[in-house]
Amino acid sequence: MAAMARQALSAKAATAARPQAQNVRRSRTAPRAPARAMMGGGPAGGGNGLFTQTTPEARRIKPDPRGRPVVKIVYVVLEAQYQSSLTDAVASINKKSDDFCVEMVGYLLEELRDPDNFETFKKDVGAANVFIGSLIFVEDLAEKLRVVVEAERPRLDACLIFPSMPAVMRLNKLGSFSMSQLGQSKSAIGSFMKKQKENNDNFEEGLLKLIRTLPKVLKYLPAEKAQDARRFMMSLQYWLGGSSDNLENFLTMISDAYVPALADASLEFGEPVVFPDVGIWHPTAPRMYEDVNDYLSWCNSRSDIKFAPDAPTVGLVLQRSHLVTGDEGHYAGMVSQIEAMGARCIPIFSGALDFSGPVKDYFYDGVARKPLVDSVVSLTGFALVGGPARQDHPKAIETLKMLNVPYMVSLPLVFQTTEEWKDSTLGLHPVQVALQVALPELDGGIEPVIFSGRDSRTGKSHSMYDRIDVVARRAVKYASLRTKKAKDKKLAITVFSFPPDKGNVGTAAYLNVFSSIYRVMREMKRQGYTVDLPRSEEELLEQVISDKEAKLSSPELNIAYRMSKDEYEELTPYSKDLEESWGPPPGNLNSDGQNLLIYGKEFGNVFIGVQPTFGYEGDPMRLLFSKSASPHHGFAAYYTFLERVFDADAVLHFGTHGSLEFMPGKQVGMSGGCYPDSLIGSIPNLYYYAANNPSEATIAKRRGYAQTISYLTPPAENAGLYKGLQELSELISSYQSLKDTGRGEAIVGTIVATAKTVNLDKDVDLPEEDAIDSLSDEERDNVVGSVYQRLMEIESRLLPTGLHVIGDAPSAEEAVATLVNIASIDREEEGIRGIPDILAEARGTTIDEVYKQNDLGTLEGVQLNKDITDATRAAVRAFVGDVTDFRGKVKRSLKQDAFTVAMGKLFKKEPSYVKALNELGFEGANKDDLRGVFDYLSFCLTQVVKDQELEGFFEALEGKFVLPGPGGDPIRNPKVLPSGRNIHALDPQAIPTAAACKNAEGVVERLIAREKEQNGGKYPESIALVLWGTDNIKTYGESLAQVLLIAGVRPKPDALGRVNKVELIPLEELGRPRIDVVVNCSGVFRDLFINQMNLLDQGIKLAAEAADEPDEMNYVRKHAKAQAEELGVSVRQAATRVFSNASGSYSSNVNLAVENSSWSDESQLQEMYLERKSFAFNSDTPGSGMDENRQIFESALQNVDATFQNLDSSEISLTDVSHYFDSDPTKLVASVRKDGKMPSAYIADTTTANAQVRTLSETVRLDSRTKLLNPKWYEGMLDSGYEGVREVQKRLTNTMGWSATGGAVDNFVYEEANEVYINDPEMQKRLMETNPSSFRKMVATFLEANGRGYWETSEENLERLRELYTEVEDKIEGVE
Repeated sequence: MAAMARQALSAKAATAARPQAQNVRRSRTAPRAPARAMMGGGPAGGGNGLFTQTTPEARRIKPDPRGRPVVKIVYVVLEAQYQSSLTDAVASINKKSDDFCVEMVGYLLEELRDPDNFETFKKDVGAANVFIGSLIFVEDLAEKLRVVVEAERPRLDACLIFPSMPAVMRLNKLGSFSMSQLGQSKSAIGSFMKKQKENNDNFEEGLLKLIRTLPKVLKYLPAEKAQDARRFMMSLQYWLGGSSDNLENFLTMISDAYVPALADASLEFGEPVVFPDVGIWHPTAPRMYEDVNDYLSWCNSRSDIKFAPDAPTVGLVLQRSHLVTGDEGHYAGMVSQIEAMGARCIPIFSGALDFSGPVKDYFYDGVARKPLVDSVVSLTGFALVGGPARQDHPKAIETLKMLNVPYMVSLPLVFQTTEEWKDSTLGLHPVQVALQVALPELDGGIEPVIFSGRDSRTGKSHSMYDRIDVVARRAVKYASLRTKKAKDKKLAITVFSFPPDKGNVGTAAYLNVFSSIYRVMREMKRQGYTVDLPRSEEELLEQVISDKEAKLSSPELNIAYRMSKDEYEELTPYSKDLEESWGPPPGNLNSDGQNLLIYGKEFGNVFIGVQPTFGYEGDPMRLLFSKSASPHHGFAAYYTFLERVFDADAVLHFGTHGSLEFMPGKQVGMSGGCYPDSLIGSIPNLYYYAANNPSEATIAKRRGYAQTISYLTPPAENAGLYKGLQELSELISSYQSLKDTGRGEAIVGTIVATAKTVNLDKDVDLPEEDAIDSLSDEERDNVVGSVYQRLMEIESRLLPTGLHVIGDAPSAEEAVATLVNIASIDREEEGIRGIPDILAEARGTTIDEVYKQNDLGTLEGVQLNKDITDATRAAVRAFVGDVTDFRGKVKRSLKQDAFTVAMGKLFKKEPSYVKALNELGFEGANKDDLRGVFDYLSFCLTQVVKDQELEGFFEALEGKFVLPGPGGDPIRNPKVLPSGRNIHALDPQAIPTAAACKNAEGVVERLIAREKEQNGGKYPESIALVLWGTDNIKTYGESLAQVLLIAGVRPKPDALGRVNKVELIPLEELGRPRIDVVVNCSGVFRDLFINQMNLLDQGIKLAAEAADEPDEMNYVRKHAKAQAEELGVSVRQAATRVFSNASGSYSSNVNLAVENSSWSDESQLQEMYLERKSFAFNSDTPGSGMDENRQIFESALQNVDATFQNLDSSEISLTDVSHYFDSDPTKLVASVRKDGKMPSAYIADTTTANAQVRTLSETVRLDSRTKLLNPKWYEGMLDSGYEGVREVQKRLTNTMGWSATGGAVDNFVYEEANEVYINDPEMQKRLMETNPSSFRKMVATFLEANGRGYWETSEENLERLRELYTEVEDKIEGVE
C-alpha cells in the first residue's frame, strides 16, 4: 500500500497533490439530484405562488329567502376552527327562522393575500350588513382589511372585532358603542385603548380582562351606550363559547338589535352558554373536569383501558376554542395514540391566553411538591403565556422550571390545508413559524412537529396519523427518561468526522471532544449509570478510532456492529427511497461490500459512535447538484442501529455540528418524508452546541428535534505580538522617547525596514527608506503612527486559546480579556457607559474622536487609544483580583450597597479599579459611571465562571426541564451566559431593531467611503452581500439593516413593534444614490428569517419601481430596467435580488470541494456556486419558496462592483470556519462581468466598539497574523493534542479556500506557515506524533496550494514536503 502511495505521490508531486477531478463536466448546467417524492416537490402555494389555494367559496352560504329578509354577514378569522360551528349556526337559522335568513361568507386571513380573493372580499363587505373579525394579527393583512372595512364602516349595521391588532379593534361598531370613540374618552375602555396604543402589551389578555370587568363600567355610561356595550360583552361571550348554539344566538341577537330590515321583528335568542374557562377534557369522559383529583378518579375507574402502575403520564395543553366549537378531532387522535402506547394522559385547556395557572393547577401536586406528569406537549402552538401579540416568557419559564419536565410544543396547521403543506418545500407558513415555533422556543419549548391538518372544504382539524405517532412516541420516550433507573438507561454519544478522515474524528467547533466525553462518562459512572470507563482520555480515543483487528494505526475506525443488508432493509422502512441517489444497499460507503458498518464502540450502556458524513464530499459530480442528495445507506443504518439495535434511550450529539439536521426535507414543520425526521425516529436528541451559534442550533432544534445544551468557547486572550511584530513595538517605544534627541530619523528608518520584513507594507503606505530623511517631523510621526495603529490592531484582537472541555468553566483570571471587551461597550438600554468612553471623557475628549484619530494613524491618537485600552485592562484586572481568592475562584460580589459606598467615601477607601486608573493618569474618571459598569461586570463574572454544562446535560437525560437561554456573542450579550442551557434564537419579527439600524449606518458609510476611495470617487453601483443567520441573531439584524440602507430603504415597525413593512428613504434625506444589491442568504438564514427575505425583496422592488427618480440617483432601477429589456421580463421581475439555496439544501458545496480536494479548477467551484445559490425569493409569490432563477442571478452579478461580508464576533473569523469562503462570490463576479474586472472585496469587523471596514486581503492578513502564524494561538491549540492539530490543519485549508474564491491570500502567509509547521523539525515531530492523519492533510494542502498557483516557493521546500508526505503516509499505514 505504501509503495503504491509513493508511486502515486511522485506523479502527484509535479502538480503538488492536485485532486483527481479532471473528468468533471464543465458546462454551465449541472445535473439535478433526485428528489424524494414523499417530501413534496412543489411550491407551498401551487398555482398562485401563495401559501394557500383555498377560497372563501367553501364557506359561502346562500339561503332560499322564501320571502324573509336576508342578513348578509362576512367574517374573517385567523384559524378555521369556527368555520364548522358558524356554518351549523347559519344552517339552523335558515332552517328554523320564519323572521329572517342569513347569507354568510367567511375568509381565512391568509386568503386575503390572493388578489382575486381580495377583490371578492371588497365586494362582499360592500354588500354586508354585519362584519366579524377575530385574531387579525398579521400586520400587512390587517392593514388591507382595515382599509376595506373602514370605508364601509359607516354603512355597516354592525362591525364586531374580537382580539386583534389595535387599529383593527378600533373598527368595532355596535350602535353607539365604538372603541374609536371610547379611545378618546376618560372611561375604563378609553384608558385601556390609550394604554394599548402606547405599549401594546399583551393586548388580547388585556381585552379579555376588560370584558370581564365591563359590567362595573356600564353604570358610568349613558343608557344607550351601556346597552350597546353590554351587547358587545355578550357578543364576545357568545364568540368565546364557540358552539353552534352560542353562535346562532349571537347572530340572532346582532341581527335583531342592529339590522334595520328586522326593526319590527322580535327575535328570540338565549343567553350565552358558558363553558369552563379552564379544566380537563378527555374525548371519552362524561364531562369536563375542573378538579384534577376528580379527573384522575374517573381515569382510574375506566373499563376501556388499564394502565400499568409505573406507566408514564403525558400532560397535553389544548386550546379551549377547538373544544367549544366541536373541532377537537385532532386532540382526540393525540390522546388515543398516547394511551395506545401505555401512557396516561391529562389534557388540560384554557380560554385565556395564560396557561401558566392551569399548568400549575393540573400538572403539579402542590402538597407533595412534585409533578403529576412526566412530560408535557402543548398542542396550542402558542407560547405558554400570551397569544400572537405579546408574551411573558419569564413567567412561562418560572412555571415550567417548577414543573421540571420536558416541554414539547407541537403544531396544528393554521394557514395551510394538509395538501398544501404536504406539497410545500418550505413546509410551515413563515407567519406560523414566527408565532408558533420561534416564540415557544423562548419558553424552552422543543420539538415543533406538526400533529394535525386542516380540511380544505370544512375547515375542520384532523389527526395526521404518522405525525401524531411521532409526537406520541417522542413524548413517551421523554417521559420514560424520568421513570427509568439510571443503571438501565442507554446513551448513544455521536461524534462527527468532517471532512471524512481518521484525523478528524471528534470534529466540533472549539471543543475538545474526547476530553469532554470522558468528563461526561466519568460523571455518569459516579451517578450510577452503567459505564465501562477507560483508564484515560487517550485510551478512550484510541478505542474509538482504532480497529483492534487491524494494525494499531490502520485508517479503519473501530467497527461496533455489522448490519446485514436484510436486517437493514427490515429495520429501515425508508431505505428504498435512498436507492434513487445511492443504488441498492449496502453501497460502498460505511460498507464492507456485504454489510453496513457502524463505527464506534460500546462502553457498557454508553455507545460512542461516529456519524457517517454526507457521502458526496469527494464526488465532483454530486457536488454540482443544485439540490442536496439523500443520506446514503450507511448514514441511515447508523441511526437505525441507535434506535432499533442498541435501543438508545437518548442520543447525545457531541459538539457543533453534525449532518443529520442538514439533510433534505422541508425547512420547518417536516413530514414523514423528510430525512431528518426519518433518521432521528423516536430517540430524544440531546445536543451539545456552541453558545455562540444560535442559528445552526435552531436548525438542529427544528429539523433534528434537538434539545440543545450550550457550551462555552475557550477563554479569550489578546493576540499579543511576537517575533518581528514585537520588535517593531519596541522600536516604536524607542522612537517616542528618543524622537526629539536627533535619533528619531534613524529609528524611523529601522521601523520602516522592519515593517517591510514582517510584510506590514501590504497594510500601510511606507516611504522608501532613502526618502525618510526628507520627511518632516509630523510626516515621520504619521508613518510611525500608521505602523503603530496596525500593530495595536493585531495585539488587541481577541482570540480563543485552545479548546474548551465540557464542565471546565474558565477561571476569573482567564475571563479578564472577555470582561475587558464587555466593559468596553456602551449599553444605553441598561444605562451603562463603557470604560473607554468614561476614560476618554476624563481626558477631555470623546471615545468616538479617539477612535477617529486612531484610525487616521496619528501617533498621538494611536497612543491615547492604547493608553485607554491599557487602563481598561488594568482596571478590570484589579477588579478581578479584588473579587477572587488565591485559586482564582470568585469569592464575593463587588456590587456594593449604599451604606458600603458611603463608608468608603467617608474613610476615602477607593476600590482597587479606581486606584489602578489613578496610577495610569485617569484620576478624573467619573466614579459613579465606573461603579455602574463594575457592578455590571460583577454580574457578568459570576455568569462566566458558572459551570452548568454537565448539569444541563444530566437534567435532559433525567427527563427534566432544561432552562432556555439566548445564544450569541457573550461580549455583546452577556445574557448568553451561563452555558449549559437550551439555546434559543429570537423573535424573527423583532429585527432589525432600532439600535441595529443605527449601528448599520456607520458601517455602510465606511463601506461606501472605502469603495469611493478605491474607485476614483465614484459610488459603487452594485454590492453583493452575504447574510448569515447567526450574525443577525447576535446583532439583532445589523447586516439585514445594512442591505436595506445600501438600497435606501428603511424598516417600519407595526403597531406591535414587529418589523413587517419597509419604506423608501427620500433621496434628499439619503444624500446619495440608491445602490443596487445582490443578496445571498445562507440556507440557515433562509430557514430562520424568511419574513426578512420578504422585507428585503419588497424594499428592493420599491426602489426599482421608483419611476420618478433619475437613473444616476437610483442604480437599483437603472440596472433592473436594463435587465428587463435584455431578458424580456418586467422591471419588477428583473429587480429580483434575494437568493439562497433550494429549500432543504445548504451551502454552495465550494467548502466541501476545497476541504476534500475534489475540484479541478476555479471555474468548477464557480459553477457549484451558481447552481446551488441561484434560487430566488419572490415576495409576490412567497408560497413558492425558493425558485431557481439563475438567469437573473448571473445578470445581477454582472453589475457588481464590490463584495461584502460581516464579522460580528471575535470567536469566529474568516479562517476559523469554511462558511465564509464558501459564500464568497468575489472571483465568481469577475467571471460573469462582461469586462472581467475583479470586484473590490470588503469585510466589516464589528467585533469591537470601534467598527472597521477592511478589504478582504487586509482581513485575511490580520486573521493569519493573529492565529495561524501566532505562537500564542497555535501553542494553545497544540496543548489540546490530537484535536488541536486538526484545528491548525483546518485553518490552513480554509486559508487556501480564500485563495480559491477571493484571491485574497498573500504569498508570505503560506511561506511563513511553512516555516512554522514544516521547516521546524521539533514542530514537525509534534504534529506527526500527535495526529498523523491531520498532519498528512497539512502537507498535502501546502503542495496543493503550490500546484494551484496560490503559493510560490523554493524547490527545496517542495521537495521536503513531498518527502514528508511519503514519510507520514508510511507511518499511518504502519510501514516500518
